[in-house]
Amino acid sequence: MLLSIFHILFLVVFAYLFLSVLYLLLIAVFGKLWHAPVYEICSEKKKIAVLIPSYKEDNIIVDTASKAKQNDYSSFDVFVIADKLQPGTIEKLRLIPVNVVPVNFEIGMKSKSLNAALNSIPENEFDVALILDADNIMSSNCLEKINSAFRQQSKAVQCHRVAKNKNNAVSLLDAISEEINNNLFRRGQRALGFSASLIGSGMAFEFQKIKSILNEEYILSNPGEDREIELQLMKDNITVEYINDAFVYDEKVSSTEVFEKQRTRWLEAQFTNIKRMFDQDVKTLANRSTYWNKLFQVLLLPRSLYLLLLVAISIIFALAYIIHYPIFYPHPVLWLLLGVAYILSLAISVPGSYYNFTTIKAVARIPVLMIAMLRAMFKMKANRKEFLHTPKVHTGE
Repeated sequence: MLLSIFHILFLVVFAYLFLSVLYLLLIAVFGKLWHAPVYEICSEKKKIAVLIPSYKEDNIIVDTASKAKQNDYSSFDVFVIADKLQPGTIEKLRLIPVNVVPVNFEIGMKSKSLNAALNSIPENEFDVALILDADNIMSSNCLEKINSAFRQQSKAVQCHRVAKNKNNAVSLLDAISEEINNNLFRRGQRALGFSASLIGSGMAFEFQKIKSILNEEYILSNPGEDREIELQLMKDNITVEYINDAFVYDEKVSSTEVFEKQRTRWLEAQFTNIKRMFDQDVKTLANRSTYWNKLFQVLLLPRSLYLLLLVAISIIFALAYIIHYPIFYPHPVLWLLLGVAYILSLAISVPGSYYNFTTIKAVARIPVLMIAMLRAMFKMKANRKEFLHTPKVHTGE
């Protein structure tokens, strides 16, 4: 009887992992085969508002705002949303000059800051809103590419976010993780006709559309505002385009402690998003393929947990073999093939430039990050209202 229970349990786990890995392998291959649209410079310019929420980031926000202001594009303005910045920092920002929108919320929340900025800007002054993080640096052609995409009737776009820093093993692995996500959930999704997944920064929208979304009461208390934006766009049949050659340089986490804190925030956002998929207003989309694709995505485990689960199962099988207890089910060869397919889906998605000795050395840190991810799971709060802020220190590209 006990053996049958074990067999059923392992069969259920295997079925979940099989479907997950099959999906990941499929979108990994399609992501590599996808031909990115070409966005040429257009003579007609959309007016773009560059919005940069900054919460206590006095050490980097002046550099970020200065570099944003220097972009080659001819029709844009920069707005720094200053939440608890020092008076001296605000004065430096105004001297650049950029627009400063002071806010002071009791509980820091990115969605609230963006809402305040969007509602402070005069109606119809801008066509497009681009959202950056306080550490993000745009490539020189970024705004031109965004303009071209919107001139080609796009209503929402996600830029190609890449690592600003790869100064140690943790930041290098985080950079690789970002590129894996870019292939799986942006290039791969667009190749199959679905929206590119939003990342929280380097994303641009029709100004009035994002303003209306961020005026919704629910999103103002949601730490995972990008996930809610995706759902609202999905309701309106708006496809998020992916601009592969519009780069936004983003700081990667450099320590296990910050990695753990960041992943706690991501896990909480994912948990909230899973619940949202079954709310009545979202379930009405169940007759669309986009709904089921998004549901499948939110039910995927983080990569560290997949690896942790596969390692745990391997240990259980090894112990069962040693004590001659026939727990293997399905056959161990199928589990082995499953693990190989999962690693293959990741390997396909890693850019060739990362295949070097430095990456091989960094891989030794993966077990430490797996444990950090496990700790992050136990630190989750189902109804957290504040934004879990992770410190930023790097200013250079």
